[in-house]
Amino acid sequence: MEIQLIRQATLKMKYNDHIILVDPMFSSRGILDPVANAANDRRNPLVDLPLPVEVILEGVEAVIITHFHRDHLDDAAIQSLPKNVVVFCQAEDEGKLIEHGFSNVVKVNADLQWNGIKFSRTGGSHGTGELAKAMGPVSGFVLEADSEETLYIAGDTVWCDETEEAITNYKPDVIIVNGGEAQFQTGDPITMGLKDIVKVRNHAADSLIVVVHMEAWNHCLLKRETIMEFIKSNEIKNVIVPYDGEKITR
Repeated sequence: MEIQLIRQATLKMKYNDHIILVDPMFSSRGILDPVANAANDRRNPLVDLPLPVEVILEGVEAVIITHFHRDHLDDAAIQSLPKNVVVFCQAEDEGKLIEHGFSNVVKVNADLQWNGIKFSRTGGSHGTGELAKAMGPVSGFVLEADSEETLYIAGDTVWCDETEEAITNYKPDVIIVNGGEAQFQTGDPITMGLKDIVKVRNHAADSLIVVVHMEAWNHCLLKRETIMEFIKSNEIKNVIVPYDGEKITR
């Protein structure tokens, strides 16, 4: 497999010889309002795309939308994506995607097969307590194929029973976590931070953990440098923090 971090949670992957895009967010730097009630009030996205949109879209056969927040699917992506592309999503977002003109929307309730790839939907918690309820439903996705290692895209979630269950059940070889520790000025983080990453590491000792979803959205406060320093000082193995545009090949 090949995984390229585009920006934030946007990934371009080659898996079982098929090109799949995850959570496309294509807006130019600074054209979107900041998330309210955050410590940083800069306009979003905080950085430009590392590649032109037309290059990102080259060869894309399918898209995974983990949930319907604008840093995972924005108006620019809705306008740019071919409306007949296969779009995998959680059931709660099927109608919204159809309303936006997508004609090949596939909701994943549990699991399904597509071109030799098994897609399985996993749960998550976009924060804790009442805040998680307010943030709405989120999903992760596990990809499996005979010729590939098992890949778990955790999505926008903190460490919770659902993430532990996904690791236990699927035993993924590669785990992608959204680790920017997104947070409002009140309440707990709504995506993974250092403590969550350690828990993933402890429950997936043999997996490669790829940390993304940072330095591009105003309420994602955890920096790459902080994570990398933490990994080094604690001698944590098999955790990588790619830069925008960077590719990981397995």
